[in-house]
Amino acid sequence: MKFDTIIYEKTDRVATITLNRPDRLNAVNGVMSRELSLAWADVMDDPGVSVAIVTAAGEKSFCTGFDMMDAASSETADVGDEESRGSIDSIKFTAIQNDCWKPVITAVNGMVTGGGLHFVADSDLVVAAEHATFFDNHVRVGLVSGLEPVSLIRRLGMEAVLRMSFLGGLERMSAERAHQLGLVGDVVSAEELMPRARELAKEIAQHSPAALMASKKVIWDSLNHGLDDSLAHAWDVISEHTSHPDSREGPLAFAERRKPRWQQPERGDS
Repeated sequence: MKFDTIIYEKTDRVATITLNRPDRLNAVNGVMSRELSLAWADVMDDPGVSVAIVTAAGEKSFCTGFDMMDAASSETADVGDEESRGSIDSIKFTAIQNDCWKPVITAVNGMVTGGGLHFVADSDLVVAAEHATFFDNHVRVGLVSGLEPVSLIRRLGMEAVLRMSFLGGLERMSAERAHQLGLVGDVVSAEELMPRARELAKEIAQHSPAALMASKKVIWDSLNHGLDDSLAHAWDVISEHTSHPDSREGPLAFAERRKPRWQQPERGDS
C-alpha cells in the first residue's frame, strides 16, 4: 500500500507506520487522517501482522496535531472545516480510534503537542528519544484542552495532566519526566529509538496473535468500566479463549521444549 502522507511497511510480523510530513512537523491533515484509518484497517485485517510501530519522519517533531494551516478543500475537508471540527468521528488517528486491537508501540522522535498526544495516550508501549518533549498548547490559542487530557488521565496523574493543559506549552514535559510519571516506558538516544522499538515488537510478535488481541482489548475495555464489571468481562474472555487452539498449543510447546506453532488468524478475523 502506497500513501502520500505516511510510510507503511510490513516485515517479520511487524507493521511500521511513519508519519511523513516533516516539513509540517508531521501535523495531521485530512489526507493523513484518512490514510491512517486505511493503514490501521490493514494492520487489523492482515494475519501476517502481530504488532505495529508508530513513529515519524525527521528528528524535530513526532506530531503537532491538526495542521491548522491546512486549507479546507476537497482533499482535506476532514480537518479544518467547522462541520468536521464539531464531530469526534473526524479524529481517527490511532489504533484504538480505528478499532485495531493489535499491540502498538509508539516511538517518539521529537516534540508531541495537541492532537499528537492521541498517539501517546492510546499507545500500549511508548519509547521516547532523549530530546522528545510533550505539551499541549490548546489554551494558548484560545481552544479547549479537552480530548487529549481526558485520554491522558488514564496514564498520568491529575496534577500532571492539568499542568500540561493549563500551561499551554509554556512548560514542556521532558522525556525523562514522562518516564518518571509512567507515560513513557523507555528513554533512549535518537539513534537507539527505532532499534529499541523493533526489539520490543520482535519480542511481542513471538506470542499468540489471538491471545495478544484478546489481552489488549480486555485491558483497555476495563478503563471504561468499574472493577467488578471489568473482572467479570475479563473472565468471560479468558473462558472463551480456552477453546482457541493456541491455549492448548502453548502449554504443549512448553512441555515439549519447542517454539509454539500459533494459529494464524484468517484475514479480517478479530
